Amino acid sequence: MKRIRCKSLWPLLLVVALGAMQSCDEEEDCSLNARPMMTCNLYQANPETAGAFIPDTLEQLTITAYGTDSIILNREQKVKALTLPLCYSADSTHLVFHYEDGATDEVIIRHDNTPYFLSMECGYQMKQAIRSVSYTKVRLDSIAISYNEAGIYGRENLKLYY
Repeated sequence: MKRIRCKSLWPLLLVVALGAMQSCDEEEDCSLNARPMMTCNLYQANPETAGAFIPDTLEQLTITAYGTDSIILNREQKVKALTLPLCYSADSTHLVFHYEDGATDEVIIRHDNTPYFLSMECGYQMKQAIRSVSYTKVRLDSIAISYNEAGIYGRENLKLYY
């Protein structure tokens, strides 16, 4: 019986090990590529300083999608900021803000939807850029666009002034 020398097996074992490591490629985690959302912060005029604004808080707020029974935010208490989705299938998103006193404001966000290929595992994702905003002025005073591209990192897109 012949004895196999260890020195001659090392190159073969190295090739087999490297091949096994390459075939165990990690699968991409598509959950890390979350849906981009629009971030809104609430502000009010500072009564002590003319022309300056301070963060605001709404006691209770419900947000619905206009013309549907979809509730996006349901009786949220002490609202200071909002994270809202934009519609993928249309170039505008129409929201209704319902306040605790029964008053409502409507906000229409016009935006561009641009699909882009993310990967074979995750497919396509949507980039959404806000073009303009129109709104009623029941409780809202004004809305300013601070950054137009919706994202996953919480960067402020709209300033809602009450």
